[in-house]
Amino acid sequence: MDRENLIKKWLKDELSDTEKQAFDKLDDAALNQYIIENASHFKASHFNKLQDFDTFKDKYKASKSQVKQLNWFKPFLKIASVIVVALGLYFTFVFNSNTYVETLAGQKTTIELPDHSKVELNALSSIEYNTKNWNDNRALKLDGEAYFKVAKGKTFDVKTTRGTVTVVGTQFNVKQRNNYFEVQCFEGIVKVVSDSITRRLLAGDTYQILNGAFSEGKTKALMPKWTNNMSEFNAIPVKEVLSELERQYDIQVTFKNIDVNRLFTGGFPHDDLEKALVYITKPMNITYELSSSNLVIIHGKGN
Repeated sequence: MDRENLIKKWLKDELSDTEKQAFDKLDDAALNQYIIENASHFKASHFNKLQDFDTFKDKYKASKSQVKQLNWFKPFLKIASVIVVALGLYFTFVFNSNTYVETLAGQKTTIELPDHSKVELNALSSIEYNTKNWNDNRALKLDGEAYFKVAKGKTFDVKTTRGTVTVVGTQFNVKQRNNYFEVQCFEGIVKVVSDSITRRLLAGDTYQILNGAFSEGKTKALMPKWTNNMSEFNAIPVKEVLSELERQYDIQVTFKNIDVNRLFTGGFPHDDLEKALVYITKPMNITYELSSSNLVIIHGKGN
């Protein structure tokens, strides 16, 4: 029997006595016997058994699909975030078409409304209105003081924290400060509503609520003096006068031993601080001190 058949029969343990004698005479018989005897000591691995090829193929496809999906999803998130920001800006500018204008201390400006009415804004004041919806909602918010020249036949509301002024083709001034609300009508008709007080003003009429007290009066002026750089007051507490001085000159005013509720009648210019201080202090028999570029100290008599 040839060598190959002897080894096959030996592996199957089917050798006859004669064949076994022939196998033992082979050169590598001892090596073959050593391998067989020691193989019995090896154990199968305790790790997961190998999956069949179909299972492996299915899992491989699934993993490839997941990787592709994640790789596609990341740039999508970036694109989506850009779209969200762009839409936010679009809706902000298109649907929130509010115009907001404010002035700084010592600054005045003029604004033209969508119906060509004009608004002159005094120092430290602001207005806000919707340009896109103006024809349907002809209203604006005012904080501070403004002079309005309303186009003929046009109506709108001026809303402040102290009251609402409704106008038709007129000229008027609205002043709204902390405890001071005043409306002056120079032309046409003005309706003013503040708390429970409602009045209809004609040219030359004034409406005032100061520290909670209501009063009416008259004016011969054709427009407010501040539009010509001159502030004017009629029986107004001096603290309100000095607050206006701060707004026009961007300064800080402090008091020493004076009655800030004393009434002042007069005015001051907006282009000369020392002249303005003289116009205020001399009629009231008080003095002033310029301690720095932006600080003014008002002294009472004897100080």
